[in-house]
Amino acid sequence: MYDALVIGGGPAGLQAALTLGRMHRPTLLLDSGTYRNAPVDAMHNIVTNDGRDPAEFRAIVRGEIAAYDSVEVRDLAAASVDRRDDGTFATTLADGSVVESRTVVLATGLRDVMPDVPGFADQWGRTVHMCPFCHGHELSGRRVAIQDSPAVGHLVAMLGPIVGSVEVVPPVTSVEMTPAGLRVSSESGSVVVDGLFAHPAYEQAAPFAAQLGLEMRESGCIAVNLFGQTSVPGVYAAGDLAHVADLPMPMASVLAAAYAGQMAGASALRDMVMPASS
Repeated sequence: MYDALVIGGGPAGLQAALTLGRMHRPTLLLDSGTYRNAPVDAMHNIVTNDGRDPAEFRAIVRGEIAAYDSVEVRDLAAASVDRRDDGTFATTLADGSVVESRTVVLATGLRDVMPDVPGFADQWGRTVHMCPFCHGHELSGRRVAIQDSPAVGHLVAMLGPIVGSVEVVPPVTSVEMTPAGLRVSSESGSVVVDGLFAHPAYEQAAPFAAQLGLEMRESGCIAVNLFGQTSVPGVYAAGDLAHVADLPMPMASVLAAAYAGQMAGASALRDMVMPASS
């Protein structure tokens, strides 16, 4: 039986596994190979890693984790997680095998739900963006459109000093890359820009929160405290799939996800060695 099963091979899961590995706790990290930031070719606003390819980042961390014999990494997805009557967990993997663990760290993240807008999914993470901290600088002095939403005022204020021009557009009906730039069409017409900022819906990327009966917040994310503890003992959640009550939204950030993974790993260890404190 593993002390911890970490599900998810992004920054939150990698950091949780590294934290547990340094404490010599038998840990299994499952990586399905699916990542929310897969469409982008560079991460930004991350100390020592600004502009790094996310795949390279993951490879570096996995190389660091390999130094710890207590951590096993499998490139395999989990299918279901069941909490037994004794408080331990049985997790069925995609290949049909079952692994047992004392604790589970969920780090499977969110999945962006692409709208039924021609071209949107193809350009997502390339010329269609969500986060000005992640992609604003790369559009310095250039033409930008922002899809109208309750957050449009904040986006205009943040991007105004960076980009060359900002145009707020109604709900987008299509996007198309042309020799002149990105053609963004809506009911009011079309504009040609260098980038579009929009906020599609999102959902849990994996079914484990529902399977375990975890408390959820209105944001659609797992309710956690600052230690990454969920409403079910022995289950921890880290990354953008989780939401701390004091924050207005889940934090979609590599750096924040890694921090949350460290807290979740440390919290799992604490509750293993001092169960009365959980």
